[in-house]
Amino acid sequence: MCESNISVIMSDQSELTRTGDNRLQTPEQEDGLPRHKQLSPGHARKLGQTRKMRDRRDFKEDENPEEKAQRHKEQELKPLYKELLYTIAHKMGKPSSDEVFTDSQLHQYIKEAFTMTDSEHNSMMEKVQSTESPVYCLMATVKEAKGILGKDISGFSDPYCLLIILEDEEENRTRRARSKPCKSVVKDVASDEKICQTDVKKQTLNPIWNQTFILEFEDIVGASFHLEMWDKDEEVSLTQKLEDFKTNFNSLRRMIKEAKKEKGTDDFLGNVVLKLQDLHCTEDTWYYLEPRTETYPDRGQCHLNLKFIHKARDKTLSNGQSAYTSYCGILQQFVQSYISKQQSSAPWKGALCGEAQTLLELYATQNDLSPFLQDLAKWVAYSKLYQSLEVDSSVLFQQLTSIEYHWHQQELPYQQKQELGDSLHGFLQYGLCLVSKYRDIFPPTPNATPKLHTLLRILVQICKTRAFQKLNPAQFELHDEINEAIQTGTHEWFTIKKGLHQPMTKDMSEIVNALSRLIGEVQEDVKHNKDVWNRVFVSAVQVDVFTVVYHKYDSLLAKEVRATLSLIEGQMEQPLANSLFPVYRSLQAIHKDKAFLQKRGLLELINFHEDFRDALPYWLNQAFSTTQDRVERAVQVDQLQPLQSGTVPIKHSSSAVDLVACIQPICQLWEQLSWPDPEEAFMLMVKITEDVCKIVVNYCHTLKERVRVLSENSDHGCAINMLCVVVNDLEHLRTVLTRLPTQLNWAGLRERTHHVIQESQFHNTLPSQLQQAQSILGREIRSALDTLGKKLNTDIETHVKSMATRRRIPSKSTEDAAAPLMRYLEQELQYMNENLVQENFNSLLTPLWNNSVMILYQVATKHPQQEGLMVYCQRLLYTLQCLEQCFHAEGNGLPLQTLHSDEYKTLKAHLTHHSLSSSQLVEKFLERKIWEQKVHGGEKYGAVTLLTSYRRSDQKLRVEVLNAVNLLPMDSNGLSDPFVQLCLEPQHIFPEVEPRTTQIKSCDLNPLFDETFEFMVSLDQCQASGACLVVTVLDHDTLRTDDFEGEAFLSLKSIPGVAGGREAAADKLGSQPDATPAQIRLPLMHPKPNDDSILKLLESRKGERDAQAFVKKRRQREKQSLEGIQP
Repeated sequence: MCESNISVIMSDQSELTRTGDNRLQTPEQEDGLPRHKQLSPGHARKLGQTRKMRDRRDFKEDENPEEKAQRHKEQELKPLYKELLYTIAHKMGKPSSDEVFTDSQLHQYIKEAFTMTDSEHNSMMEKVQSTESPVYCLMATVKEAKGILGKDISGFSDPYCLLIILEDEEENRTRRARSKPCKSVVKDVASDEKICQTDVKKQTLNPIWNQTFILEFEDIVGASFHLEMWDKDEEVSLTQKLEDFKTNFNSLRRMIKEAKKEKGTDDFLGNVVLKLQDLHCTEDTWYYLEPRTETYPDRGQCHLNLKFIHKARDKTLSNGQSAYTSYCGILQQFVQSYISKQQSSAPWKGALCGEAQTLLELYATQNDLSPFLQDLAKWVAYSKLYQSLEVDSSVLFQQLTSIEYHWHQQELPYQQKQELGDSLHGFLQYGLCLVSKYRDIFPPTPNATPKLHTLLRILVQICKTRAFQKLNPAQFELHDEINEAIQTGTHEWFTIKKGLHQPMTKDMSEIVNALSRLIGEVQEDVKHNKDVWNRVFVSAVQVDVFTVVYHKYDSLLAKEVRATLSLIEGQMEQPLANSLFPVYRSLQAIHKDKAFLQKRGLLELINFHEDFRDALPYWLNQAFSTTQDRVERAVQVDQLQPLQSGTVPIKHSSSAVDLVACIQPICQLWEQLSWPDPEEAFMLMVKITEDVCKIVVNYCHTLKERVRVLSENSDHGCAINMLCVVVNDLEHLRTVLTRLPTQLNWAGLRERTHHVIQESQFHNTLPSQLQQAQSILGREIRSALDTLGKKLNTDIETHVKSMATRRRIPSKSTEDAAAPLMRYLEQELQYMNENLVQENFNSLLTPLWNNSVMILYQVATKHPQQEGLMVYCQRLLYTLQCLEQCFHAEGNGLPLQTLHSDEYKTLKAHLTHHSLSSSQLVEKFLERKIWEQKVHGGEKYGAVTLLTSYRRSDQKLRVEVLNAVNLLPMDSNGLSDPFVQLCLEPQHIFPEVEPRTTQIKSCDLNPLFDETFEFMVSLDQCQASGACLVVTVLDHDTLRTDDFEGEAFLSLKSIPGVAGGREAAADKLGSQPDATPAQIRLPLMHPKPNDDSILKLLESRKGERDAQAFVKKRRQREKQSLEGIQP
């Protein structure tokens, strides 16, 4: 090989990044093509625009599409096609992909990608075959080595590399010429001028070179690449060697070896031999240094970058355009072909078929296009395709990342710098245009918003790249540009929507409806910006798109709304007001979203509600009239039947449910209005509450009329059933009214209005309206319940009166006499319980119970005949007890506190007394006297002392009268002649026991008697109800009736020996000792005249002799009593 065929690039890779002559160049500049003159960035931008304008002028606007396509094919596609044919014809190395394609497969692919016919392909194939072949070259970059042998005494080496490509003949000839094995191959086959040599790196085992060499060869078949690494050996003085020996005694063996070696001879470190036909187009690998002998098999590694390139490539095929430009065109054509063949509509994500990747790799390698230029070409091609085809944004993002990486490693040629700058700036403008139309291009869907996010990230990445900052020195604030694009796009979108919703006529309702539709679109757009797009913009570019859009709409809508409402002024009517309500609601929804603004500022729609004051009364009237009509229709179709029966019954009718549903829109109107002004909101609440109460009252009247109509042709049972349903409807409605303050949030309104509405004014207005309506409902419910109760009361009275009998002996038992009434009540109350809600059933029970008690009392007190009264009262008392159990219902009915009223207690006492026999009444009388004796305090009339006991052994009651004290003077001399009378009562228990009397003690107020009396009585007699010892103290008069000093009542049960139970009487005589007598002091009492109801009842029983005798005796004592005499 001649020296002129070897080009050596000695510059370090770090120097490639510097400006000047060592800048990374396109192959045309390396071959001596003239470079462009340096231009200013502004001039470069104009130059890019001029180039684009010139390209546009080449195409005639009125050109035939077929002619245009043919001219494009001839001028642009065919040169690229011939370049690819040339590349295939002179390809070198294997592609990086695992898939290998034959020349015919590659020809077939490009023919389809460029849509060439067979004749066109054959014609261009002939032209390519007639061109001169390029010079085949291997660009080898020796980067570095590691772990090489240390040949010097110091343990290091001074390595350098020799590089050469040997053909088969040359290598065989050299091998045959060697008489004996030799370490050197490269030095033996060529002169030093034909061998490429790196620099010598001093004293290192890990040298770094980064030097590039271009090695030419004629045929890749049989050729091999040789690299030999040597240790440079220079002559050193003996003094220096002794100094090295002192410093490193371990180098003695190396020093002896050096002494044997011929002076100035370099040491062999290792070599790398590679067959060219085994290499890929581009190799970047660590290779092991191989030894010539097995002495030191591990000699380290060398890092090489190998690439097959062309020199002196025929330029006539591409019409003189640069390889970079051709690469861009080929890439764009391949991508368009790939996308056109895709079956799905998914965006292209950067994938290409294997043939395309192989051809692009071969072309870029043969023309020595750096990875930077390849990524630049991809960026330019993909960014253009993005504007016309469906290309995934991530493809562009990937290319930007690659460009940013290469920008720090290499420097682009000037022309490509300008192209990159134009491309970045142009894509920014295009991206901002897309951002301004993001509503249409990136709708708020899960598939579209990620694309917007990626686009924004690409724009951010463009502005962050060093390339953009270097090539576009002018200030470019992406944040401000996006803000401006959003505002511009929002204004354009609003203008378009306004045009679409223009009213067809000048009718005011049509104008308002058009405004409503426009605001509805804006409301939806604001929602999408808040919920969807804002997250995208904030995440990608830190732009609060919701705030930007909201402020823009605020000014636009304020202008539109005020312009429209100014036309309505003075023309407000119900239909027009109805059409304004959606406008108000939409503006309200938009206004509520201001809470999400990051920067509030001054909003023009802050008091938008003031413009709708004139329409507010019409809105309330519309809600009231609509609800009233719906309620009337609901009542007209109501059959007044319970909605549902069964385990979970619904006892009100359909109109009650419909009424609740009809009232709901009025309550919703309050929520929908959300009137901001507190004072006006209070007046609005007053009006709404008033309307609800009116509807409720009207419902009551309408429902009563409906009952009247349906009851005209119905039997009594159906009428009662419908009346029950009406009562339930009203009760249900009363419950609804009770919930109205909560439903309308009166508490929240009070909180809002506390500074403008006084507490008294608030509570005197709203609650009074509600209370008035509830009182009307309560009155109607009571009226209906009274109607139901009247029939029941009449029937109860009839049944009670039927229980009376004229005969002493009842014709039937008490239970049988009361059974008809109880069966009737059980049936009726069960029916009412099933057809009335619990509240109304309880409301019916209370008056029904009171009326029942009153009927029983009236019948009991007005019984005309005394004969049979006791039996009749017994039946009434039994009936009262049954009624109590029925109405109480084991705790499920009325509580006992309600049942036991004063009237009930009076009736029960009356019936209890009147149902007793005369003997039982006497017993009751005596028991009460015994109780009075126990609780009597003081000795106003004196006292008597007794010593009493009962001997069970002989059944004798022993009473010893000891004395009396403090008696009243009954004689004119101021003294008395007292004696004590002992009598066992009641007479029907002790019929054979005669009274006993003590001696008379003359003129003594404190007489001492000391007399003992015994009564033969049984224990059963003593323990009988009412059994007592009546002690009467009298003053003896000879000529007149004895005067009454006082009386005392001693219960026989309290006497020792009587108490203890009857089982003691069964004991054998003498089995237990007799009880010890007990002394007792009894205060004397005087009865109250005509004060005892039992005596009155006994007095009424004229036919009973014993009862009349007992009454006569007691009346005599009352006459003698001093209790009723005033002092």
